[in-house]
Amino acid sequence: MLKKASIILAPMLEITNLSVKSEDKLILSSVNLKVESGTVHALMGPNGSGKSTLAQTLAGSPAFTVTAGSIVFKGEDLLIKSPEQRANLGIFLSFQHPLEIPGLNVASFLRMIYNRRVGQNTLPVKFKPILEEKMTLAHMAPEFAQRYLNDGFSGGEKKRMEILQMLVLEPDLVILDEVDSGLDVDALKDIAKAVMYLKEKKPQTAILLITHYARILNLIKPDLVHIMQKGAITTSGDSSLVHTIETSGFNNGK
Repeated sequence: MLKKASIILAPMLEITNLSVKSEDKLILSSVNLKVESGTVHALMGPNGSGKSTLAQTLAGSPAFTVTAGSIVFKGEDLLIKSPEQRANLGIFLSFQHPLEIPGLNVASFLRMIYNRRVGQNTLPVKFKPILEEKMTLAHMAPEFAQRYLNDGFSGGEKKRMEILQMLVLEPDLVILDEVDSGLDVDALKDIAKAVMYLKEKKPQTAILLITHYARILNLIKPDLVHIMQKGAITTSGDSSLVHTIETSGFNNGK
């Protein structure tokens, strides 16, 4: 009797031998990373190791040039896609330092990106309950909907605004770039709850969490942990690697 062939699913995101430069400086060198649907990956490393460059490259920032390698997302060549096309494919990046845009109403901005994501024109009256639900999840007061985007927001409020965008978009790949930086304990818990809510609602969502610290990884448990140093991923392991890093530092986290 013939055995049925097992089906091997391709990873949602596959980065192969990726090298990236900014102007004349090589920042990433031969980076390899596979992210499966529904998994949580933590990317850790010292300042200047290339973590944020990798995130920005995935999002399509024009500040960085890919000199070698490939990035495949859901079977598509990401390197030929514009930043907007990448977002439409389901990639979301939370920024470390979000832009302030005076004159752009938060509710209008969120409805605009929501409409692009779902491919339809949702009227304000129908979008309002959607936004109210997401703002509650992000622990943001209703009046923020009528403020200008990040204009006059505190650092913590800007981080919540990034998480609110994530909740509205419900992306397939969430890249959180040091979303825990500068947050107090309560704000960190709120953000972690919002991320886990998305994971529960949409289990196939994958998360790439970039951080220096273990505290957020106690709330959002990683399946795999990677250490990046000098532009390359030098070590990968399970969540126990976080404890090794905390006790021995990045250089001994092998």
